[in-house]
Amino acid sequence: MASKSGTTLEPNCFKQYFFDRVAKAVGPESAGKQFIAITDPGSKMQKVAEDDGFRKIMFGKPEIGGRFSALSAFGLTAAAAMDLDVEKLLKSAESMVRSCKASNPAENPGTILGTILGVCHREGRDKLTIFTPPEFYDLGAWLEQLIAESTGKNGISIIPVDRESLNPADMYGDDRIFVNFTVKGAKIDEDTQADLADIVDAGHPMINIELSDNYSVAQEFFRWEFATAVAGAIMGINPFNQPDVESAKVEARKITEAYEQTGSLPPDEPFFTDDGISLFTTPEYAAEMTNAADEKSLAGFIESHLWNLGENDYFAILAYIEMDQEHEDVLQAIRGHVFEHYTVATCLGFGPRFLHSTGQAYKGGANNGVFLQITSDDAVDLPVPGQKYTFGIVKAAQARGDFQVLLDRGRRALRVHIAGDVRAGLDRLLDVVS
Repeated sequence: MASKSGTTLEPNCFKQYFFDRVAKAVGPESAGKQFIAITDPGSKMQKVAEDDGFRKIMFGKPEIGGRFSALSAFGLTAAAAMDLDVEKLLKSAESMVRSCKASNPAENPGTILGTILGVCHREGRDKLTIFTPPEFYDLGAWLEQLIAESTGKNGISIIPVDRESLNPADMYGDDRIFVNFTVKGAKIDEDTQADLADIVDAGHPMINIELSDNYSVAQEFFRWEFATAVAGAIMGINPFNQPDVESAKVEARKITEAYEQTGSLPPDEPFFTDDGISLFTTPEYAAEMTNAADEKSLAGFIESHLWNLGENDYFAILAYIEMDQEHEDVLQAIRGHVFEHYTVATCLGFGPRFLHSTGQAYKGGANNGVFLQITSDDAVDLPVPGQKYTFGIVKAAQARGDFQVLLDRGRRALRVHIAGDVRAGLDRLLDVVS
């Protein structure tokens, strides 16, 4: 169990669920020996682990923020559990640590990278588009949290764009900066090389980083953490806080507490419903879309919502549905069609996971995002032991809380709720967008 404070809803629900299952399998007196905790000293999680007899408690450092913890007890305990050579990982990182101690900025790789990010942001290039090789496919997801949660506040942000397809250079706007990760010795096909070269020739800034082996990712953890702090200084913001993450938690907590008292979620009325798909937003935005739509239909309202995309905006899909390959493929296709039609940066996040990463930038950063939140009925639901609510209720509360804060911040946001067959609903959305 990894939780710095022990107060975050999702890990606490998972702890209750799996502890209950293990206790039923091996007995309550032996269950704790099957768990370890990674937490900060004095946290609620430490007390829970001690009370339940966890096998081991690994302590992090309170002064290190969660998204900067890849090389702390949080990341290294997970690495050891994966049977990685932790000493080799740290030695790899150490070489970057030494380099980032250079007092001459021109010789400091962290300062160079952070300066590029900060200056590009100042020049209007606030969409960091990330290309990763298959060996490091998930590196972009880590960068999303680090960069979005660190820089998205006070009405400004660097928006990380992960897993967007590589496209012709003339389809990218002047709000882009690119980073391309490669692996030493790995072959890159000629078409990809040509497309990347075209992007550079078109005048877009491109950061190229070659990873020598799998363990060199530790160097990038430190380089990008250092660079994010430098970029934050240039942007004039504090990269170490996350004031808008808590706002969604507060709204979600209100909804789960209401459910505990009444046994049902608060009423939420759609402004449009058609064959199992319902649309939600503020009355004002609903009226605006109604006036702009060619017809009062699902296609009409989705189209009028997307018409709000303008120059230097970005489009984000916030999917509170099961995260599996089938759903991701359809959502990526929707994302691709939006990019082709509107030539804006596109993002895709599954909730509630993204709440702790890009969610901060979407709410606290610049108001240049157009959001499509997708929720659904759960085909299968599970109770949270010791609570009246279920995992499905928690997810629904988080989705509603997230959406409400977006609306409160004046974001252009539309929620699509799919009742019944989720795949069929996603296919309808894909048909509408394409």
